[in-house]
Amino acid sequence: MKKKKLTHIDNNGKSKMVDVSGKKITLRTAIASGIVKLGEKTYKAVIENNISKGDVLAVAKIAGIQAAKKTSYLIPLCHNIFISNIDLNFIFIDDKNSIEIISEVKTESTTGVEMEALTAVSIAALTIYDMCKGVDKSIVIGEIELISKTGGKSGEYRKK
Repeated sequence: MKKKKLTHIDNNGKSKMVDVSGKKITLRTAIASGIVKLGEKTYKAVIENNISKGDVLAVAKIAGIQAAKKTSYLIPLCHNIFISNIDLNFIFIDDKNSIEIISEVKTESTTGVEMEALTAVSIAALTIYDMCKGVDKSIVIGEIELISKTGGKSGEYRKK
């Protein structure tokens, strides 16, 4: 069996950033999601825009957008890339007092935007926690995952 070459390890076994300079520029997209589970009182207060810190989802959306743009500063081996578009949407799940966060990120680049989409969801979720912690500290953040990605050498991925 042929040993697979590790892409982020140099000849001395040390971490390195992958050189993407020889890769083709293609349209690349990524969609990620996550869930924030709130107590019933907090969930209702978010829906009614009645949290003392302000509009929870508006602030979380801006935080997610900013985070996606700063992903390479947060994750050491990520490339700093131009992002064409970032969007975050929030879906209320009434029977679970939960908010699903969905991010979509696009670029025309030599590397993908999966990490940017995941970072956007993660920081939006943490922002919801921060905005609501005065009402409820038992908020649960979870199920952050890549839903789909397009473009690049590895092609298309869709969660099953």
